[in-house]
Amino acid sequence: MTRYHRQSKAGKIIKRIFAWSFTLLLLGIISSIGIFAYYAKNAPIVTQTKLQSEGSSALYTSDGKLLLTLGAERRNYLHSEKIPQRMKDAVISVEDKRFYREPFGLDPIRIVGSLVANIKGHDISAGGSSITQQLIKLSVFSTDASQRTLKRKAQEAWLAMQISRQYSKEQILEFYINKVYMGYNTFGLGTAASYYFGKSPSDLDLAQTALLAGMLNAPTQFDPYLYPQNAQYRRDIVLYSMLRNNKITKQEYQQAIKEPVQTGLRPRHSNNDHSQRRKIDDPYIKEVVNEAKEKGFDPYNSNLKITVNIDQKAQNELYELANSKKIPFTNDKMQVGATVVDPTNGHAIAIVGGRHLPNVALGYNRAVQTGRSTGSSIKPILDYAPAIEYKNWSTAQILSDTPYIYSGTNIQLFDWDNRYLGPMTMRYALEQSRNVPAVRTLEDVGFNKGIKFAKQMDININKKQGLSVAIGANASTLQMAGAYGALANDGVYHKPQFISKIETPDGVVRNYDTSGKRVMKSSTAYMVTDMLKGVITRGSGTQAKIKDLHQAGKTGTVKYSDGEIKKYPSYNGTPKDSWFVGYTPKFSIAVWTGYDNLSEGKISGQGENAAQLLYKNMMTYLMKGKGNPDWHKPDTVVSQKYLSGGTVTNELYVKGHVPKPPKIKKPKSEDKEREEEQNNNQRVIYRQSQQQRPRVIIRQQQPRTIIRHYYYYR
Repeated sequence: MTRYHRQSKAGKIIKRIFAWSFTLLLLGIISSIGIFAYYAKNAPIVTQTKLQSEGSSALYTSDGKLLLTLGAERRNYLHSEKIPQRMKDAVISVEDKRFYREPFGLDPIRIVGSLVANIKGHDISAGGSSITQQLIKLSVFSTDASQRTLKRKAQEAWLAMQISRQYSKEQILEFYINKVYMGYNTFGLGTAASYYFGKSPSDLDLAQTALLAGMLNAPTQFDPYLYPQNAQYRRDIVLYSMLRNNKITKQEYQQAIKEPVQTGLRPRHSNNDHSQRRKIDDPYIKEVVNEAKEKGFDPYNSNLKITVNIDQKAQNELYELANSKKIPFTNDKMQVGATVVDPTNGHAIAIVGGRHLPNVALGYNRAVQTGRSTGSSIKPILDYAPAIEYKNWSTAQILSDTPYIYSGTNIQLFDWDNRYLGPMTMRYALEQSRNVPAVRTLEDVGFNKGIKFAKQMDININKKQGLSVAIGANASTLQMAGAYGALANDGVYHKPQFISKIETPDGVVRNYDTSGKRVMKSSTAYMVTDMLKGVITRGSGTQAKIKDLHQAGKTGTVKYSDGEIKKYPSYNGTPKDSWFVGYTPKFSIAVWTGYDNLSEGKISGQGENAAQLLYKNMMTYLMKGKGNPDWHKPDTVVSQKYLSGGTVTNELYVKGHVPKPPKIKKPKSEDKEREEEQNNNQRVIYRQSQQQRPRVIIRQQQPRTIIRHYYYYR
């Protein structure tokens, strides 16, 4: 083949490749246009009202009534002529420096850069949005991360082009500057100037203006109160962007970056115009906001319709009980956290985050704090339920309340009363809240098995605490109400939720109610519940007893450590924390009481019963008019009489694991004495184990090393 023929053949191949490439490119363009057109024709309608209104969400109750609108209390609208040019320059420089040169409301350079970044990252999440597109996002679409789809981006671009034809650049910028969420329930840069600096926007200096312009990107992350270093970093980026965009001089830049970020900043404060309902509901609203964010939404910028699970009457009652004189708290500084859950669906219907709360929006919520020990209220979940679930123990299982040394140590475990009572049934050990039997039970079940069992109900155990966790683990009232809800609901667990449904502005509805998950056998739930009934009728929780009501529950008491008693000797003999978690088939309530700081006082007098009494009053209110439902014994549970020390009780056994009575041997001779002895034996009622009632063994006084977590829980 000649050189000419080789070149000719190569040329033909190149032409074919070029032709195919051009064809594929053309098809790609046509397909893209088609897809874009298909998505665009279904884009939602944008009105001026939507563009001008705040982007916050509305909360509705389950019956469709409006509860409140987030952020509606704080918004001072700034018209374009009232927005300082320097503020406009700051926003444009950092957010969209080619804003005025974008004929269709899109920035092709940013889109291409975003596309390259997304190809490298193998997703479409990287942002290439202009200010016009961001305005559309805040006005029409959800900010949910899962909504960053090709369809959404196509509709966003189409609507940006639409409003670019309808409104001037100054109008679009005005809408955007007034819509952005700026933290602390404030919307728009005009409102933010007043909240953070107590000034109008025109009175802000350059550094303060740049700070606010930087915050609109992520107001929580760049909060100058909580994260001043982050805020300063972001502010300086804005200033540098303004310098590069020729909006400020180098001298102005150098002077502004030297200014401390908190210069002129007002002390963090609350809105004194909050309604009483907002004050009562604040802990609940805070958890709604947090839950929405966990689900990928921004409730302050997404125009969401959020259906919440609150029962407003129950919320009012719980708030009143916590803040009135009806419950005998020791003093005004004694605090409380409580959660009410519907165990059949996991709906958190009421929550209280403390007593005498300051008027601060989304303040501290003690109901969800996880830094306090539960004391013995963890025992049913971590110790005894797993023993029944995995080892098929009966409620008559004999446990030893005898001297105990933690394995691998010389640390001795003591019960709450510093006594040992000898052998006893599991029922008696739980009713009387004995510590040693609980630790022995978890040890027998297996430490890791117990932790895994509790984790199914979102109780996360710190493994470093070792076996002492059997008598006290860190958890919140929200977690405990949910876990006990599984006992109340036949062993089916629903994670406590504040939100049942979210509807986005474009009509997408997400339902969050679930059928729950089975975390234990119905036999386990029933047997533990049967034992916990006795806690209230004759055990450590008698102050919570409600006449003629089927209910179950458990106390939890935490004592002070040696070091704390040394610092506050008068606290000796009083509880550091006091819990009660109780339930009926319809409601599960967890209550914690205590102090935020040791110096604020001790729980004493009737205050020691505050947790039980708050539960009692709240459950009485909730069950009024709802009858007196009881739990039905499943077919997998067998009830059998049990004799111990002359007392007959009804004990429960897992079907298939009921012990058989021993066979009685025939006498080997006709000796009268032996025959009479055998006849006597036949008249004795079968006993499963040792028959004596628990003996009291007084521990001899002896030097000992006491370590917190090992004996301080009841």
